[in-house]
Amino acid sequence: MKTYNPLLYVLLLMAIMSCNDKNNALEVTIFETSANGNKLKEIEPAVKAENASSIKILPEEEFQTITGFGGSFTESSAYLLNQVSKENRDKVIEAYFGESGAKYSLTRTHMNSCDFSLGHYSYAPVADDMDLEHFSIQEDKDDIIPMIKDAMAVSQDGFKIISSPWTAPIWMKDNKEWEGGKLLSKYNDTWALFFSKYIDAYKEEGIDIWGFTVENEPLGNDNNWESMLFSPEEMTNFVQNHLGPKLEADNHDVKILGYDQNREVLDKWVDVMYRDEASSKYFSGVAVHWYASTFDYFPEALQYAHNKAPNKHIIQSEACVDAEVPKWNDDKWYWSKEATDWGYTWAPDDQKHLHPKYAPVNRYARDIIGCLNNWVDGWVDWNMVLDTQGGPNWAENWCVAPVIVDPAKDEVYFTPIYYTLSHFSKYIRPEAKRIGIEVSDKELMATAAKNVDGSIAVVIFNEGPEEKFINLALEGREVSIKIDGQAIQTVLIGATQS
Repeated sequence: MKTYNPLLYVLLLMAIMSCNDKNNALEVTIFETSANGNKLKEIEPAVKAENASSIKILPEEEFQTITGFGGSFTESSAYLLNQVSKENRDKVIEAYFGESGAKYSLTRTHMNSCDFSLGHYSYAPVADDMDLEHFSIQEDKDDIIPMIKDAMAVSQDGFKIISSPWTAPIWMKDNKEWEGGKLLSKYNDTWALFFSKYIDAYKEEGIDIWGFTVENEPLGNDNNWESMLFSPEEMTNFVQNHLGPKLEADNHDVKILGYDQNREVLDKWVDVMYRDEASSKYFSGVAVHWYASTFDYFPEALQYAHNKAPNKHIIQSEACVDAEVPKWNDDKWYWSKEATDWGYTWAPDDQKHLHPKYAPVNRYARDIIGCLNNWVDGWVDWNMVLDTQGGPNWAENWCVAPVIVDPAKDEVYFTPIYYTLSHFSKYIRPEAKRIGIEVSDKELMATAAKNVDGSIAVVIFNEGPEEKFINLALEGREVSIKIDGQAIQTVLIGATQS
């Protein structure tokens, strides 16, 4: 007769439970950037805690296809990289485009000059050159083009480029000025030809242009720097009857993005752009900026644009925060609510709530997650590199870039904004599908995407000062995570990256 051994029974039961726990455990790799000093630091999962928040990933719910994330090639950024040592130039290029860096996949540059240029210039300086026989991108060959080529050399997967004009040559405009004014209708076809020649000129340099925005900030910028005004009707007419047909006739397979300014009036633009099949034919989507508020990401406006044209792009094409010299190299400032939005001082009373004192990192993390969760498929930052004042900028419009350089000292500083952007660009890759996610804690923001290799990236932002414990679940498997206060994490499932 066999004897029952209680101790052996308990040990067997514990072994079975341990085996089941392992089978149900979700294997993840976690990277964190936080106010306490972590910068894309790999951290271990946590011990399961009571009263933890929950995040559930829903891969069966699929939304938009991701185009990419990145920043902008400006003359200012490229000029500065020409001023530092080759070692530091290579370091910055690798940090943005290399496998060890942020792996930027979507970028932007300017056609003709902008405020982040060293001065005014146009590729077509000769007045009434209707056939643009004197068109030349020579101005870009000392700085922007070499920077793009260096980026191409280290980018394993490549990246897309969106090009944007701030203004047509002044001889095409009614006011004959760099700032403000409108395109004269007699130059519609010449201005359309300008875009086509730009594509050809860059292709001769070995650089493909993926897309255009028709005009940077068509509502203007109070005539502070290069600009040209369009109404929704005027831009739609130009694209429908001039730009679209010209690019098609010249066999240019390129995206055309309309609007390209702040989100709060996006509905008025898409109503005109997409009013019928003829008006929407040549538009691939819309581009938007965040300057109406770096706090409110205007989800209703983004949803409206998506519902109006579900198969077209919504791309955030520009964002930055204003510089506060000499705080450019103070990590704590980037996590501090003492940093001000430029609208903080001048916004009218009914708009002050849109421009609070708000930490720069919070603005980026909150906006990118909010955009992704409301159908935006690409998110592009402004200057990749600026100096310690926030320039060079001929209009003295000082801003912050994710990477700051001091050419005089040959120093490079990677701000917390750089690492915040990397949480998205490095781990959510082009052609990924945003997927469903349920978050129990209203103090957390999160988004999730499934990459083409099957891996899933979950980005979580904890704005508050207290650490939080999270139970992250996917299809019956679970892992416990601890996220620091004032921190952003990327949790990778099904892939290991460093």
